Amino acid sequence: MPTEPEQTIESTTPGPLMIVGGAEDKLRRRSVLTEFVRASGGAEAKIAVIATASSLGPEIVEVYDALFRRLGAAEVVSVRPETRDQSHDAEFVEALADVTGIFMTGGNQLKLSGAICGTPFGEAIHAARRRGAVIAGTSAGASIQSSHMVAFGTGGATAKQRMTQVAAGLGLIENSVIDQHFEQRNRYGRLLMIVAQSPQLLGMGVDEDTAAVVTVEDGHEVLRVIGKGAVTIFDPSQIVTNAHEAPRSSPLLTSGVVLHVLPQGATFDLTTRSLVPKPAVADEAEAAEIAEAGRDLRKLARDIAAGDVSPTVLRRRRSRRRASAHNPTIHDETEASS
Repeated sequence: MPTEPEQTIESTTPGPLMIVGGAEDKLRRRSVLTEFVRASGGAEAKIAVIATASSLGPEIVEVYDALFRRLGAAEVVSVRPETRDQSHDAEFVEALADVTGIFMTGGNQLKLSGAICGTPFGEAIHAARRRGAVIAGTSAGASIQSSHMVAFGTGGATAKQRMTQVAAGLGLIENSVIDQHFEQRNRYGRLLMIVAQSPQLLGMGVDEDTAAVVTVEDGHEVLRVIGKGAVTIFDPSQIVTNAHEAPRSSPLLTSGVVLHVLPQGATFDLTTRSLVPKPAVADEAEAAEIAEAGRDLRKLARDIAAGDVSPTVLRRRRSRRRASAHNPTIHDETEASS
């Protein structure tokens, strides 16, 4: 009996995450938004704008619709569940079934998480990423991508007890907490407070008009930075802290936290929590000079090995060889006289 051909199951690499720190440039260079549209498929991109966090009406979607189309996207759709009931509605869930990119706007991250986390709509975002779609978000849409999310809190450079509160995020990045508008609103202290209380979490602060782009490569989550600011990483793996006993509002002891400040072009391995060195870029002129010096040394070694020539003869021979490199006629005469 003829046998049916074996079916092969294609494995899809999860799509990238784009964690934008807010206030991304929409008028001039638009480097962050341009990269999002490119990664979503460019002229073939179908992008869903989720504006649930925003307090604005349809105009917020209209802004991103115009921007993404101007940057080359083929189609932009609004998918905006406002309640958990709507996030269970099949119409909202199915609207994400064929998109190549998802963009979550800024606003109130607690409103966003309260509406979509733990619902079929939230799972549809995960499913879109698993099949390769780009998941991006700015401000509130950035915070919700981590497993733990800043709900609200005050700014300041010093970590103080209870200066912020945490809620559950979508968990697109596990064991992490993301804060945004980081440098501009001086949110160092509150991110330190969170990792002091939960040392298993990696703290990530993203500046405005900056994105942390996370891809999966050889089983590792790798972060690359684009934009004009920086991404700040707090690794509390070896922290020493008094967070368990510090009184309310008092400064926290936070010693041993490893700090990484990553500007544009920097690469960081989130799995190993380590900086990825930039590959060495060879200077062509320097490489040519080194190669020429190596050739001279090899010729000198052969001449010395001959053992029957004087230093004067060696100098003359090297001189003739240098000249022959620029004049083939001299090269022929040199070979004949050797």
